[in-house]
Amino acid sequence: MSGNKDDSFDPKEHQHLRYNPLRDTWVLVSAHRMKRPWAGQVERPPEQQIPRYEPSNPLCPGNRRASGQVNSDYNSTFVFDNDFPALQPDAPDPGEVFNPSAPLSKVMCFHPWSDVTLPLMKNQEVVEVIDKWAELVEELGSTYRWVQIFENKGAMMGCSNPHPHCQVWASDFLPNEPALSDRCQRAFHQKHGEPLLLQYAREEAAKEERLVLQSSDWLVLVPYWATWPYQTLLLPRRHILRITELTAEERKGLADIMKRLLTKYDNLFEVSFPYSMGWHGAPTGPLLKEDHSHWQLHAHYYPPLLRSATVKKFMVGYELLAQEQRDLTPEQAAEKLRNLPEEHYRTREKQVEGDEANSRLAPLDD
Repeated sequence: MSGNKDDSFDPKEHQHLRYNPLRDTWVLVSAHRMKRPWAGQVERPPEQQIPRYEPSNPLCPGNRRASGQVNSDYNSTFVFDNDFPALQPDAPDPGEVFNPSAPLSKVMCFHPWSDVTLPLMKNQEVVEVIDKWAELVEELGSTYRWVQIFENKGAMMGCSNPHPHCQVWASDFLPNEPALSDRCQRAFHQKHGEPLLLQYAREEAAKEERLVLQSSDWLVLVPYWATWPYQTLLLPRRHILRITELTAEERKGLADIMKRLLTKYDNLFEVSFPYSMGWHGAPTGPLLKEDHSHWQLHAHYYPPLLRSATVKKFMVGYELLAQEQRDLTPEQAAEKLRNLPEEHYRTREKQVEGDEANSRLAPLDD
């Protein structure tokens, strides 16, 4: 690569590479590809009218799951062991093939109602979700090296059940992504003397071009190296290793900025926006006593939608066989998200319906 920038270069028109310091990889940005006509696959739009309670829904309060277990009549969060875990605690020893010992996989319901998602929940209800996340990391992290909290939202991202929930997997090994992130963050800290993401958050807050939301304690931005179209990174402003370290005020602030971000996502194409998200924090279990000052708590959001509610980004071909590639610049994505309203489109629709109903009932002027 040449070190001299051509004055005619326009990141929105010309391909270029961006470095991802969390993964020590490069991303190809080809924003001009958004101009190409689309005649490919069109997804079914997400279902909008979901019943609040469905007797056959295995995640609803009081319902029986496939395992035969019956859910409690919960009215807040609800956690149970995954009935179909990818990490099996009682799997037989495969011999020479590595087998993680006694892993754990749990499902956590956010709310008893199936027709709400995080942006439509009350702030205090989201705080209760965050508190439960921290409780699970505290509990499972006393034993396991890694506790992965993640949410797959929407059928497009493989969610098999229309009910607000996430999963929590605990393992006695560091999976590939956090292991790579650990190495990259450690190397940066050794070279520069401060956590990579703490420095990065400070620089992005000063530039503001990729900033989507900010508060006194939190930042949401489209990272310089983003791969997915409207990918975002959620970061605390102060140095925090794990979600368990968040103060009560920081948890309230996190609930607020999560709701604001997810409302913007839903407002982008006026659908319940699909995504995969997950928390990354310093390793736990036997590694709790080690120095992890290079780590910074953060959450990744990876949404697939690109052009509309029914056209997603496909990670195929070049992305699978050569290198990650994206079709619009992170700056374009950040600007679009930043300019979206923070009132949820469904709330606006209900307000309009109410106003129309009131106008029909209002007496005519003489």
